[in-house]
Amino acid sequence: MQSIILATRNAGKVSEIISILSDLPVKIFSLSDLPEISEIAEDGSTFEENALLKARHVFHSVKIPALADDSGLEVISLGNRPGVYSARYAGENVSYEANNKKLLAELKGYPEEKRKARFRCTAAFVGPDVEHITQGVCSGVIINSPRGSNGFGYDPLFVPEGHRQTFAELTSDVKNSISHRSSAFRLMAAYLRVYLERMPRSSDSQ
Repeated sequence: MQSIILATRNAGKVSEIISILSDLPVKIFSLSDLPEISEIAEDGSTFEENALLKARHVFHSVKIPALADDSGLEVISLGNRPGVYSARYAGENVSYEANNKKLLAELKGYPEEKRKARFRCTAAFVGPDVEHITQGVCSGVIINSPRGSNGFGYDPLFVPEGHRQTFAELTSDVKNSISHRSSAFRLMAAYLRVYLERMPRSSDSQ
């Protein structure tokens, strides 16, 4: 069975991605399993650049195919902020709650029609002589206060189109069927099925 490394230590993200890729004949690890891999600077100006930076770093460090994603929230009326700075919107190494509070402060007094937003995700796969990117988007609206205890990040503030519950209130099954990350990684799963069929057995790792 082929090993693939997820280039993240985010437990919530790891859980989501493993669920989405559960039908693939792969053994999935994350950076939590590989403490020897150094921290990855996410200094790209786009989601695509950051996803590739992370996947390339991991692959070249351990010579095992790597998957990475960069994702974030874009609020239309805020000029698509926080965007690539979603994880550190309120500063470096801050809590999800701090980021949510900053976003709500910036949107204070905005009517619903000016609270439209979208989650965007770019997934990147890097293996021997191959790089592949897929993307997913989920549109919705930012509410006035957090609701729900599932998910992570901005999930308690985001109600996706066609739903009344936030990402943090929806079940994992429902969220994984509509989310930006689900869209990007389902496309990636389709690519990986073909890739794995063509991969020589001798390249299996761990």
